[in-house]
Amino acid sequence: MGGLLEFKTEDGALVVVEGAVDASGAQLVSRGGQQPVQAARTFEGALDGVRAAAESALRVFRDGSLRPDSVELEFGVKLSAETGAIIAKGAAEGHLLVRLSWSPGPAAPEEAAPTS
Repeated sequence: MGGLLEFKTEDGALVVVEGAVDASGAQLVSRGGQQPVQAARTFEGALDGVRAAAESALRVFRDGSLRPDSVELEFGVKLSAETGAIIAKGAAEGHLLVRLSWSPGPAAPEEAAPTS
């Protein structure tokens, strides 16, 4: 388990999250075990990379031949004081769940119910 990280939002609010363990396996430790580590970036700044990944994924699924009516993206995100937000490792190597859906089209004329 990582230590606590404190991010400020652009409007000055504080967001405290449990941080990720870095690649070396080191964990954030705070003095007294209670004080969160101050993150170097704003909360919004930490999420910039995730937003860019979502925009790119949406472009891929909306601009292709599939043309779904809706696209849902689910990212597992870990926050780090130095690197900001990273896509969390899940059951696969990176945690990204994509759901595409299509609404049923109008019924063909021969399938439509007769009108009186």
